[in-house]
This record gives sequence, structure tokens and C-alpha cells, in this order.
Amino acid sequence: MALIDLPLVAEDRDLTGFKPFKALGHFRKLVADKEDTKQVFHIIEALKGRKIRDQAEQFIRSSEAQDFMVREDGKPIADMLDDHAAWADCAENSVAQNYIRFMKREGLTANGLVEEGYAWRPREERPNDQIEWYLCRLRDTHDLFHVLTTYGRDALGEAALLGFSFEQNHNLGVKFIAYAGARQIKNVTGTKAPIYAAIKEGRALGKAAAKLAHMDVEAVMRQDIGEVRAQFNIGQPVIYRECLRILEAEGHSTEELAIGEAKAA
Repeated sequence: MALIDLPLVAEDRDLTGFKPFKALGHFRKLVADKEDTKQVFHIIEALKGRKIRDQAEQFIRSSEAQDFMVREDGKPIADMLDDHAAWADCAENSVAQNYIRFMKREGLTANGLVEEGYAWRPREERPNDQIEWYLCRLRDTHDLFHVLTTYGRDALGEAALLGFSFEQNHNLGVKFIAYAGARQIKNVTGTKAPIYAAIKEGRALGKAAAKLAHMDVEAVMRQDIGEVRAQFNIGQPVIYRECLRILEAEGHSTEELAIGEAKAA
């Protein structure tokens, strides 16, 4: 069935759920094994709220979302982003070329994140509705968020970006992981860097920016990255960069800070 013909909300979709103790248990597992990224999805599921569903429904009813669903039936966002050859003619400072350089440098693919999500809950076990399409859009644009915001994939960059993402999508699980990640960085490093201020800054930047997951990804990829940042009012993470400077001065390496990476937006 085409995306445009799916129900807005499937009958089997669980629209409730706020289980903080369950989320805490999954976070402890994530801290114990930073490679166990499926715990991130468990946390987000345990702390989902009504606000993200309301935002999803409002966007889905828009003409822009209806157009995106028609286009993405033929080529989902993850496939579009992974098709680097399609962006070969884009300018050096386009979003596409910046994105490709980032993904190659980090050894990532958009579909790799998709596979992680389906490893946690297989596609056939998920509700088949337009809300699911919206939630996948939030997931599949995560690394594009990195490129547009300039947050790195170090633990603080991931946590601060989740602060940004929380103000964009209002999922309480994302907020939980952002602050829990900041606490873990403090505990591991004992740093004097203003880690929590970096999360607060990320939230402020996310609140001020236009909804990035609602953008026309295909069109944005061809635009100059500076123009896109201005268009979507994406500010610079000054405190985050100062934290990195302090952490480096204290002798903390990027590898040391690669703890509990949270990849879901």
C-alpha cells in the first residue's frame, strides 16, 4: 500500500507510555555496554509522550508532507541520502557535499541507522501507518542534523544534538538521554567544562531553529550549507566548542569521550 493511502494512526499503535524506571534500566545497560545501541530505542519508546504524536499529525496533514510521502514511496530518505552519485554535480559547499564528506569520514551510511532501528524492532512488528513514516523521518535525518548543526559524534556532541532534537520533536526519551549522557561525561572525566550548559545551549538552538525534519531533504541537499543554516535559523554551538577545548586541555581524548553514543533523533 502506498504511504499516502496508509491510515494516519494504525489500530495497533500504542499511543501512551511514560515509564521512567524502565528507561533508567535501559540507560544502565547502555552505560555498561556502549555498543548496545538498541537500548537507545528502548529508552525513547519508554518515554514517548503525546506531544510528538500531535506534532506528527499536524505535519502529516500538510500539503508538504503529502508531497514528501508520494516522492518517498519510490525512494526513502535513507536511500536518497546514501546515493552519493546523485549528488556528484552539487557545489563544493553544498549540504550534499558536506554530508558526503561527514559520512565517509565517520564510516557511516543512512541505512546503517535504519538497520539499527529494525534490529531493535523488526519492520513487520511496527505499526503500518503514516505516524511510522514520520518517526522514520526523524531517525533517518539524524546524521544530516549533525552536518547542519556542526555537532560532532563525540559523546558531548551526540548529547547536545539530542538536546537540540528534543526541542524539535519533543520526545522525552531524547531529553533523558541528552542529560543522562552529560552526567556520564561528567562522571567519567571529572571535567570543569560546562557540560550541562552545552546541553542547554543545544536545546536553545533547537527551539530557535525551524523544524529540520520537516524540510524538503532533496531540495536542501543541493543548496549552499551556509544559506540553509540561515534559512532554518540554525545557530552556532559556542559553548559546546568551548567544552571540547577544555576537555582537550585537560587531556581527554575523543576516544575516551566516545561513550554511550545515542544515534536516534
